[in-house]
Amino acid sequence: MMTGHIPELLELALLTTNPYDFPMCSMGKIVVASIDDKVELEATDNAIDILGFSHEEKMSIYKMTGAVLHHGNMKFRQKQREEQAEPDGTDGLMENHLVIHQLRCNGVLEGIRICRKGFPSRILYADFKQRYKVLNAGVIPDGQFMDNKKASEKLLGSIDVPHDEYKFGHTKVFFKAGLLGTLEEMRDEKLASLEGDNLTDAEERCEGLIKSKIQMEAKLKETTERLEDEEEMNAELTAKKRKLEDECSELKKDIDDLELTLAKVEKEKHATENKVKNLTEEMASQDESVAKLTKEKKALQESHQQTLDDLQAEEDKVNTLTKAKTKLEQQVDDLEGSLEQEKKLRMDLERTKRKLEGDLKLSQESVMDLENDKQQSDEKIKKKDFECSQLLSKIEDEQSLGAQLQKKIKELQARIEELEEEIEAERAARAKVEKQRADLSRELEEISERLEEAGGATAAQIEMNKKREAEFQKLRRDLEESTLQHEATAAALRKKQADSVAELGEQIDNLQRVKQKLEKEKSEYKMEIDDLSSNMENVAKAKGNLEKMCRTLEDQLSELKTKNDENVRQINDTSSQKARLLTENGEFSRQVEEKEALVSQLTRGKQASTQQIDELKRQIEEEVKAKNALAHGLQSARHDCDLLREQFEEEQEAKAELQRGMSKANSEVAQWRSKYETDAIQRTEELEESKKKLAQRLQEAEEQIEAVNSKCASLEKTKQRLQSEVEDLMIDVERANGLAANLDKKQRNFDKVLAEWKQKYEEGQAELEGAQKEARSLSTELFKMKNSYEEALDHLETMKRENKNLQQEISDLTEQIGETGKSIHELEKTKKQVETEKTEIQTALEEAEGTLEHEESKILRVQLELNQIKGEVDRKLAEKDEEMEQIKRNSQRVTDSMQSTLDSEVRSRNDALRIKKKMEGDLNEMEIQLSHANRQAAESTKQLRNVQAQLKDAQLHLDDAVRAQEDFKEQAAMNTSLVNTKKKLETDLVQVQGEVDDIVQEARNAEEKAKKAITDAAMMAEELKKEQDTSAHLERMKKNLEVAVKDLQHRLDEAENLAMKGGKKQLQKLESRVRELEAEVEAEQRRGVDAVKGVRKYERRVKELTYQTEEDKKNVARLQDLVDKLQLKVKAYKRQAEEAEEQANTHLSKCRKVQNELEEAEERADIAESQVNKLRAKGRDSGKGKEAAE
Repeated sequence: MMTGHIPELLELALLTTNPYDFPMCSMGKIVVASIDDKVELEATDNAIDILGFSHEEKMSIYKMTGAVLHHGNMKFRQKQREEQAEPDGTDGLMENHLVIHQLRCNGVLEGIRICRKGFPSRILYADFKQRYKVLNAGVIPDGQFMDNKKASEKLLGSIDVPHDEYKFGHTKVFFKAGLLGTLEEMRDEKLASLEGDNLTDAEERCEGLIKSKIQMEAKLKETTERLEDEEEMNAELTAKKRKLEDECSELKKDIDDLELTLAKVEKEKHATENKVKNLTEEMASQDESVAKLTKEKKALQESHQQTLDDLQAEEDKVNTLTKAKTKLEQQVDDLEGSLEQEKKLRMDLERTKRKLEGDLKLSQESVMDLENDKQQSDEKIKKKDFECSQLLSKIEDEQSLGAQLQKKIKELQARIEELEEEIEAERAARAKVEKQRADLSRELEEISERLEEAGGATAAQIEMNKKREAEFQKLRRDLEESTLQHEATAAALRKKQADSVAELGEQIDNLQRVKQKLEKEKSEYKMEIDDLSSNMENVAKAKGNLEKMCRTLEDQLSELKTKNDENVRQINDTSSQKARLLTENGEFSRQVEEKEALVSQLTRGKQASTQQIDELKRQIEEEVKAKNALAHGLQSARHDCDLLREQFEEEQEAKAELQRGMSKANSEVAQWRSKYETDAIQRTEELEESKKKLAQRLQEAEEQIEAVNSKCASLEKTKQRLQSEVEDLMIDVERANGLAANLDKKQRNFDKVLAEWKQKYEEGQAELEGAQKEARSLSTELFKMKNSYEEALDHLETMKRENKNLQQEISDLTEQIGETGKSIHELEKTKKQVETEKTEIQTALEEAEGTLEHEESKILRVQLELNQIKGEVDRKLAEKDEEMEQIKRNSQRVTDSMQSTLDSEVRSRNDALRIKKKMEGDLNEMEIQLSHANRQAAESTKQLRNVQAQLKDAQLHLDDAVRAQEDFKEQAAMNTSLVNTKKKLETDLVQVQGEVDDIVQEARNAEEKAKKAITDAAMMAEELKKEQDTSAHLERMKKNLEVAVKDLQHRLDEAENLAMKGGKKQLQKLESRVRELEAEVEAEQRRGVDAVKGVRKYERRVKELTYQTEEDKKNVARLQDLVDKLQLKVKAYKRQAEEAEEQANTHLSKCRKVQNELEEAEERADIAESQVNKLRAKGRDSGKGKEAAE
């Protein structure tokens, strides 16, 4: 202050720049070579600012120091600067109540009071409960509230500690010296055991991470290989699809051409029908003329008796007329033959027309099915896109979690760096303490020298005392600086604690958000399940409605059958009427023989009929040409169908290659194959039975033909009489044929309606099956989501536990910070209690030695444990590598077995295709034989024409049914293969999702590693705290030394008094005491060096931890890359799964169509058989009627 560096202080404290004006400062040497007064003044001013004093408080401090200087200015009898100064009898200006107030405010009186009672250490109840709860956590329940005082009483009662060593106050617990140290040791041992448990958990997690990593790499290789194979197959399938589309467009063009030709043929058919109508009208006119002739016949019978004479001449004329009549009958027979041929051609045209109409309908239905399949595939694609977006959102959440982990690791690294800086600060503080010790040792040497020289000059002793007081003031300043630094470090630690608490809160918020997302997804899946259940109920209702419709249609069928029976009865009535007309016609024919006038009319009719016959021949030739064109078109269409079948078989073979690696599906394929082989055998047996039936029917028809021929031979005699009646019967037959055709049309329409309803029913069943499959898939997905939700809950619980642990560590840190503040406060108190702690110097030194040895033993234990952990980790890694190699070998064996089973499956499938081709050849031969039989039956008789046409239709339906059955088999095989591929892709998807879960688990393990690093950092912080405790202990030793120095000063004063009296013995004793203190200081210096070595070891440990954290960061980055790659693969697998589902849906629709066609063909065959049986019965009835007529 008196240097004048801060001039305001001189005016404030009323001081001068001359130090000799104040005898308390200028009794000896006032200049020290190693100390600059200006620098010291600036340091003290900065220290006061750091401590947080206001400007007014700082000025009051300076005023107090000035008052102390003024207080030392007393009046003396003699002048100043003399050897002996005595007071002149005036009283000092000391105010007692102010001095006591200052001592009370500084805590000196309280410290003296506590030290008298023997309880120097004290802690608040809340702080004691929070810090030492670890020793026996079961005493204090977690969920219940308990008073801090009661909790601390229970805690101390449960711990094995002598109860005389502590006492309870109103707000604090008081301890005797050394009890807090034992409590701290017990706490350190408890924490060490907990850390050992955490280390074992971390080892297990590391092992799990390594296993999952190896499994994930193996799965990655498998998935990449599968991806490549499936991409190749996808490209081939797309090329084949394009070819099929081109061929479909060509077939549509051919169908259009055939429709044009059909229209032309129908026009020609209408023209021929008009001509036939004209002919029938002419026949009717001839019938009228016949009726007129009968009337004339009656008139002639009256004149018959008159013309008996002219009979002979008339008989000659009759002979000539009979010859003309035979000629006309021959012409009529020719006309009838041409009419029959024309009817055959007409029937053939109708058959071709029906075939083309059926093909057209099939093609239109296939187009509609393709459009429906396209719409279904678009809907499925939309669903899959939505699922992909959900998966992407989940993956983004996982990535955000990884980023948060990386942020945590960076923050931990920053915290480790800050801890290193704090360690360096502690080193600097220790260096300062060592310097102060060296200064003290020097001062002790100087004191010893001065003691030797103390016999002569008391003034020199007074100067030495002043110098010592100045040095003590410097030491006090150093202590204040160290306390300021400790408070700054405590504030920094508090800030760090607040930051870590905020980060933990953010983590908890993120976990709650993830939980909310999972709950939302769960609710969405529940809504989807409810929608599916409602759809199932609608499908069930639709099914019931369809069954009702089927029942109504069956009732209509029964009504139609009754109507058909009535028509049959009407036909029988007409046949009986026909027999009557025949008898009447016989009588009229006798009358016709007598007429000559009819000859001219018949010749005219003959000429007209010849002209009509020529025209009909021309029309027949044109129809034959059109028929040939249609046959050519049919052959080309069949050729195109064969090409399409070959392409379809090639596609089947290509898709069969996709079935590699499908060992699970072999049993199902075998079951389907056996089922369809048995069905095929049953179908072939049914076809053979139908063939035998047809052969029997043909034999019966041939027998009937022979009977008819015999009857024709017998009826040739009566042919002249029955000619006119035959023409009438032809008209009736044509009418009956028209009625039968109308009935056939109605029957076909009814069949179409039935087929449509059956198709709708099957589509409803297919939709029901699809809905059930979707419900199953959704249930599996729900199960997976439940598992993931449970895992997330488990993860949340672990995070909560870790959060609690971190909160406990934070509370420990806060307790440590509070303890450091308390230790600083205690240091200030112990500074004032120096005189009372003389006896505790030796015990404090022994405690310091014990703590240092304890720390060294701990460091050795930690190093040994680390070496053991490293050895165990290496050994476990080697074992895991061996297990992974064994797993790879097993997987290779499994793939080899799957390949062999696939090869055998391909061979069996080729054999089945050969058998199928043989069956097709046999069927074609049967078709040829049936067509020959039908032609012979058509040429044999008019009565069997309708039967033959219906048999041909039945044969065509049977052929279509066989082909449809074969297509159905192929489609079913394709469907099973596609279903198996779909299942395989689903399993692959599940595997990839499991891999993603494993990666997420690895990320969690990385988080746990980061947490482990946090715990390591906390351990380092605790070690730092221990080092700080040791430094605090050293500071206590320093204070004790200061007390010793003060004691020496006191003794020096006594020695001065004794020197005045001549007591050299006491000087020798003091010298020996000084030597002992010097030895103690040297030992303390050695301990400080050992502590510095321990700090270096801890620095190495910190560096190792930083290296481990860097490796953890690298591992996390690698895992992130793997997650990205797996996400891309998951997307590719999803696309393939969607394509496979589309193909499966198309094949399912085709299979349904084929089933519908088969059922329709079987129904038509049954209807044809019933009609054939009815016609046979009619033929037999007509034959019996004719025989009866004869």
